[in-house]
Amino acid sequence: MVTYAPNPNYREPNKPFFSEVQMKGGGDATSAARAVLQTGEADYGWNLQVPAAVITPLASNPASKGEMVVAPSSSVERILMNFADPNTEVNGARSEPTTKHPFLSDPKVRQALALAIDRKQIATQLYGPAGVATCNIVVGVPDLESKNTKCDADPEKAKQLLDEAGWKVGSDGIREKDGKKLKVVYQTTVNPIRQATQDLVKAAWQKIGVDTELKSVQAGVFFSSDAGNPDTAAKFYTDVEMFTNNSSDPAFINYLDGWTTKEITQKSNEWRGANYGRWSNPDYDKLIDQIRQELDPAKRQSLIIKANDMLVNDVVIIPLVARTQPTAAKAKNLVGPSLDPWSAELYNIADWYRKQ
Repeated sequence: MVTYAPNPNYREPNKPFFSEVQMKGGGDATSAARAVLQTGEADYGWNLQVPAAVITPLASNPASKGEMVVAPSSSVERILMNFADPNTEVNGARSEPTTKHPFLSDPKVRQALALAIDRKQIATQLYGPAGVATCNIVVGVPDLESKNTKCDADPEKAKQLLDEAGWKVGSDGIREKDGKKLKVVYQTTVNPIRQATQDLVKAAWQKIGVDTELKSVQAGVFFSSDAGNPDTAAKFYTDVEMFTNNSSDPAFINYLDGWTTKEITQKSNEWRGANYGRWSNPDYDKLIDQIRQELDPAKRQSLIIKANDMLVNDVVIIPLVARTQPTAAKAKNLVGPSLDPWSAELYNIADWYRKQ
C-alpha cells in the first residue's frame, strides 16, 4: 500500500479535496470489484478484468455501493509468440535473441496456432460488454483499424498447415517431428478471465494436435522489472504469453515502435525493451522510421495500418479481444473520475471529491 499526502504548495488553494489517498495493490480483480461495488471498502477499482457473469450482477444490484466507469480503449488482450528459444541458455539467460525458437520460428506453425482460436467465443463467453473479438493490434481509433485482416477460426486449415510444416499426429494425438513433440508452454497472470481464456485456447490447440501446458504467474511478479525473477513477462521464458497492453496516445507510433529490433528485451539491456517476443524485421523497422517522418495524415494512416497488418499477418502476436468496457468502478458518491483512452486514470485526481 502507498499513502499519499497533499502537497502544501499545490497550485490551487483548497485542493486536493482528500486529506489522504491510499493506493493498494495485490489481491485480484474480483476482490477489487467487490470492495467498490459490494462492501464499499474502496472508492475506486482499476482494471477490473472480471467475468461478465460476476461483475454485471454486482454493478446492477440496486443495493450496490458503486457504479461502473466506462470508456473506449486501445487495449488489446493478446498472445505473444516467442521467436527466441526459452529452453536454451546463453551466458546465463534464456530466450536470448541470438537463439531461434525450435518451432515458432516457422510461420506455418504460428499461423496454425492463430487459426485454431475462436476469438468470438472468448469475447462473448468471458468478456461480455467488456470486450469484442478483434483481428488487430491497433484499435480504438476507427480510421486506423485495419479492414484487411481476417481471423475467423479454421481448425481444419490449422491442421493442414501443421501437416505441411512436417508435424505429424502421433498415436497419442500430439504432433511430433524429428522425434520431438509439439508442446507449447503458455503463461499469463493469475486472473479468472485469463485462466478461462487459457482453458479455451488450450482446448483449441489440443484439437489440432498441440500439447499445451498452462502456467499462471502472480501479476506482481509477471509485470515486475526484477532482473532476478525468471517469471517476468519481459524475460519470457515460455513459448507464448498473454496480457493486455495499449497505446498511450492516438498516434500509436510509440506503441508500434515496441516491435522494432532496437526494442528487443535481453540480458544485455536488463530486459528493459518493449519487444518481448524478440521478433526482428528490417522492413518493419524501416516502416516505423517512415511513420515518424510522415506528416501527411492520409499517408500516415496508411502506414500505421500497414504496420498493424505486418504484425498480425506474420503472427508476431495473436490479438484476441479489444477491451472496451467496463474498465473501472467507483463509489456512487465519488465525483471526478473521467476516463479517456489516452490519459492515466488518476490524471485529474485533484478534482475528485466525495458528495456529502
